[in-house]
Amino acid sequence: MPTVIVPGPYQGPTKGRAEIDVSAQTVRGCLEEVEARHAGFLELVLDGEGALHRFVKLFVNDELLSPEVLDAKVEATDRIEVLAAIAGG
Repeated sequence: MPTVIVPGPYQGPTKGRAEIDVSAQTVRGCLEEVEARHAGFLELVLDGEGALHRFVKLFVNDELLSPEVLDAKVEATDRIEVLAAIAGG
């Protein structure tokens, strides 16, 4: 099963869970499966049109994923990491 790695700032909806095993076959499907179990997660990662928020990066097995390929296939052993770029000032 692929695993979604959730950063600390986004663990509110997941109630502190940092790793969530999913069974989806695409990156988008994995994120949607986390949302199905933990309402409010997906709006932190994707905008209202289903595109990646500009301040969010996704990595699959430590490789940066281009925002245009959210429908990329994933394998059972893949790790999808959400990286939240939090700005301060």
